[in-house]
Formats: sequence, C-alpha cells, structure tokens
Amino acid sequence: MSQCITFVVTMKKEINDKQLGTILLRTHPRAKHYTLRVSGGKVVATMPVQGDEIRLFSFIEENRSKLYTLLQNRSTFSRPLNESSTDQYMTFRLHIFRTDRENFYMNLNQGILHIACPQNTCFEDGHVQTILRDFIERALRHEAKRVLPQRLRELAQRYGFTVRHIRINKSRSRWGSCSSNKDINLSLSVMTLPAHLVDYILLHELCHTIELNHSDRFWELMDKVTQNRAIQLRTELRKYHTV
Repeated sequence: MSQCITFVVTMKKEINDKQLGTILLRTHPRAKHYTLRVSGGKVVATMPVQGDEIRLFSFIEENRSKLYTLLQNRSTFSRPLNESSTDQYMTFRLHIFRTDRENFYMNLNQGILHIACPQNTCFEDGHVQTILRDFIERALRHEAKRVLPQRLRELAQRYGFTVRHIRINKSRSRWGSCSSNKDINLSLSVMTLPAHLVDYILLHELCHTIELNHSDRFWELMDKVTQNRAIQLRTELRKYHTV
C-alpha cells in the first residue's frame, strides 16, 4: 500500500525599508488572503503559500502611509529607549539622561518621569532596556491606580452607571474588561493613551455593565455617552497598542 506525503513549504524572511524599518515577509498554510499588521515594532506581511511575492510588495506599497502611522503610534515598549526618548503618556512625559551616579534610578515629579542612567550606559544592551521598561511600567501602574478609578467613578456618576470593584492589571491583550457582577478591570496600558481615548475605554467598560456583548443596543448606548462619536473613537483607538 503506497503512502502519499505532502510537504508544505513556507517562507519567512526579513527586509529593511528606509521608512518602515524591518518588514517580515512570510507565507502561512492557513492564509487565504494577503494581510498586513504591526507587531513588536515591525511590519508583518503574510500571504498564502502559493502567493505572489510581487503582489505582496504591491500590497505593502498601497498601505504604506497607514503602516507608517501605526508604527509612529506604537508603544514605547516596542522600540529601543535612549536619551532621545521623550514619549508623552497621559499624566507624565519621559526624560532619560546620564548621571555620574553608578546606579539607575527614577523620579516622577511634576509630570515628568526622570530616569537617570550611569555615564557608561549602553542603550543597545537588552538588560538596560529591561531596566528602563520596568521603571516606566512602575510609573504607569502608580499613575493608573491614582487616576483611573477616580475618573471611572466620575463618568459612572455622570451617566448613571453602577460599578462595583475596579482593578488595574497588566493585560496586553485588551484595554479593559467588565464582568457580569459589574467588576471592571483596566490595563495599565490605558495610561499610554491620549485623555479622550482613555475616557472612551472607560465608557466602553461602563456600557458593558448594562450590555455585556457588542450588540446594536451596546453601540447605541456608546453613541449616547460619546456624543455619537463611538465609531470614530474606536477607529482612532486601533492605531494604538497595549504595552
């Protein structure tokens, strides 16, 4: 009895683009269409196994401006941090500098997160990047606990919602969630967003205290509390990513 074995040949390679940076080109056995996404600070371009690479490049060119915007808005945690990093968060701005001290330290004061680094710091070192990201995460968590529960309760009172417990977590898969018991979880990543999108996320979860799914009634409620801007704000939010 003969046996037929089928091999699926996949392709994966990286190229460097002057504007977009690293682009990962790949095929995927389950891919039926040409797709583009931004992940880990790079563009990932996927096509079917029998796809045409020239067509994939054309697809990238057609979406170049959109991809560039997404890359510009990607989170601080997706790109190397150094002395030129001046990222703005909801309640503070980043300031990284060198000092004569031999250790790293941080200070959050008057809307600026100062991170001091030893003179001989090599910002290309992965360990250094981990230290800097940990400092930023600590500041984000502190500010999230200070700001988000108060703002959420203000919005709940304004629009007549009821919320029970509010928790801050480190979720990287979603901005927030709401349980059937009206408990709301918020990712500390929310603090990386502009204030109007922070309010959008808080209102989104508050609306889930009444409508747990994304039904038409949910979006009608969202339009009511966002002055008919729910779809506009949702589209704008898609340009950003959790840290």
